[in-house]
Amino acid sequence: MSPNFAERPLTPAEARVLGTLMEKARTVPDSYPLSLNALLTGCNQKTAREPVMELSEPDVIEALEGLRERSLVIESSGSRVPRYEHNFMHGVGVPEQSAVLLGTLMLRGPQTAGELRLNCERWYKFLDIGSVEAFLDELQSRSESAGGPLVVKLPRAAGAREARWAHLLGGPVSVSASAAAPEASGLADRVAALEATVQRLEAQLAHLSEQLGLSQPGQN
Repeated sequence: MSPNFAERPLTPAEARVLGTLMEKARTVPDSYPLSLNALLTGCNQKTAREPVMELSEPDVIEALEGLRERSLVIESSGSRVPRYEHNFMHGVGVPEQSAVLLGTLMLRGPQTAGELRLNCERWYKFLDIGSVEAFLDELQSRSESAGGPLVVKLPRAAGAREARWAHLLGGPVSVSASAAAPEASGLADRVAALEATVQRLEAQLAHLSEQLGLSQPGQN
């Protein structure tokens, strides 16, 4: 039976470990399965991660144990150094395309269908955004007998062109908080851009005043 993530959600550390294993299986197959050190580095990398995390080795080991109990991670045998691989598609019962979308959502947070298509390119090349949306719709309408929905479409934020999608492997998503996040982030970006523009104009004005021998505004 597929795991029910509504009853027993993944912890943030478990989601990061699982997503990292799924990513590295695609992007660095020659180094896969991963050693504990390689997995720790992948979990804490600064790029392609939202949020950026600082997991410790005990955090990763605890997450691996929780994932192994649910048959989502397998420890490889026959090596001096323990290595780990994911068992997501079989353990959850989803096709490759759905697994890629869920893995990307676990690593990068809520995204639009267009962002998902772009961010999934190193894992799997979707033909178009319509193909991405079809698999997302399927994951959202998943029956309770199969474990329930695995993604949710968030309300479109003010000023946003597209709605974002979030995974439900870590339990229910706060729709109001998620909808507000991009708006707040966009406002912060606009403020930062305006501040940079003001500083640039001030510098240009100061230079011009110096060239003309004029006193700068605010000076006697």
